[in-house]
Amino acid sequence: MIHHITDYGWLSVLPPLLAIVAAIASRQVFISLFLGIWLGKTIIAGWSPINGLTSAVGSVVGIFQSPDNTRVILFCILVGAMITLTQRSGGMEGFLSTMASRNLVTKRVHAELLAFFVGILVFIESSITSLMVGSLSRPLFDHFKIPREKLAYICNSTAAPICILIPLNAWGAYIINLLEREKSSYPIVGYSTKIFIHSIFYNFYAWLALLMVLLIILTGKNYGPMKIAEERARQTGKVLRDGAEPLISAEVTSLSTKEGVKPRALNMFLPVVSMVITMPVALFITGGGHIGDLFTSGYLFEVFSKASGSASVLWAVITGIIVAASLYLYQRILNLHEIMDLIFRGVGGLIPLAALMMLAFALGDLSREMGTGPFVALIAKENIPKALLPMVAFIVSAIIGFATGTSWGTFAIMTPIGVALASEVGVSLPLIIGAILGGGVFGDQSSPVSDTAIVASMASASDHMDHINTQLPYTLTAATATAIIYLVIGCMYI
Repeated sequence: MIHHITDYGWLSVLPPLLAIVAAIASRQVFISLFLGIWLGKTIIAGWSPINGLTSAVGSVVGIFQSPDNTRVILFCILVGAMITLTQRSGGMEGFLSTMASRNLVTKRVHAELLAFFVGILVFIESSITSLMVGSLSRPLFDHFKIPREKLAYICNSTAAPICILIPLNAWGAYIINLLEREKSSYPIVGYSTKIFIHSIFYNFYAWLALLMVLLIILTGKNYGPMKIAEERARQTGKVLRDGAEPLISAEVTSLSTKEGVKPRALNMFLPVVSMVITMPVALFITGGGHIGDLFTSGYLFEVFSKASGSASVLWAVITGIIVAASLYLYQRILNLHEIMDLIFRGVGGLIPLAALMMLAFALGDLSREMGTGPFVALIAKENIPKALLPMVAFIVSAIIGFATGTSWGTFAIMTPIGVALASEVGVSLPLIIGAILGGGVFGDQSSPVSDTAIVASMASASDHMDHINTQLPYTLTAATATAIIYLVIGCMYI
């Protein structure tokens, strides 16, 4: 029997709600995610727990039927190979030595500022942003006894927030493509791009999220669970709490430079830079771009809107590994046998991450199957006062993003609704789109079931639920301020 997307009603909200509440309460994110999947499949199976269990297992295995899911998981576990290679070759140690010898990073605040500005500069793709920030900064954070939770927060808060504010990347192209599908509401050539660019100024959450990170770093004022983590690290030197389960095994993160090898920052710098450069090139290729049309107005947006982000990040990390292996073979630092051993060692250290991504993707598929997002949006759409529309658009997008763990999925659900409401009610479309995008980013940052948050935990080698718990007060602060701003704008100008 085929159900309409709203047939499950409030029941569609229960699976992600159970997964989130259980994960926060128990810190057992693997079990919590599976419980959410099992509950949803049980509901779909007519409340048969046995059939629900069978279907839940099948849905987790079935995520590999999607090439995008498979590529993202491969990308994440191959990151482990990049880490082991750059550590064993002396690249990370060389990077640390370079920072110290040139007095570039001599204090805790310097290490945190470096992580922040790296996150700002690498705006091509959120996963690449987190990986860059985590790879470059983790040794420095450990050296200055800064908790891994703080690094994960900086990774996460300079990934999606900066990517959504830059038009010329996969995020911008995706949003423009969504708006283009609704162009019947505003049949003006090139208007989709203009709407997105104008919405950047109204995306108050993304701006505030970035500003909060900078203020926390410069003032050193932490609160909530993050303050406890900071005190633990300062007083005991422990960058992870006792009993923490980082998404990268200690076997990967604690690998030392090979005996007899001189540490060189170049052995880390070249592989990482090659990976970053490959990302936009791969987006251009997978989007069917032609060099001859490169400087045609609007051409890159068109190409990027057709590109495969999952294929691009996979090729980026593969390129980084190839460059690293070639560089170390050329220098005779490592032989081929050692390189292959390190690659598999790194991949093996990220098996927990692969399992977590499988469960997160399966829960996301379940939410789409049950119509969780459309149901929440449909409820909120009814009887919304005009002045409250921007704030409600932000809050509903935040709820959908938090429940489903996907900002892009939230954008896909909310953009058509936002365009229709703005057109019917006569509210500024860029304002509504900015609110929707900011809400989706908040949910993506803050949700335990978000792949973006999972990658941030992985890149920083942090316990995932520790990252979520320490970050949540900060993202909620920015979200509350954002909601108030939209309320004021709505009451004063609409």
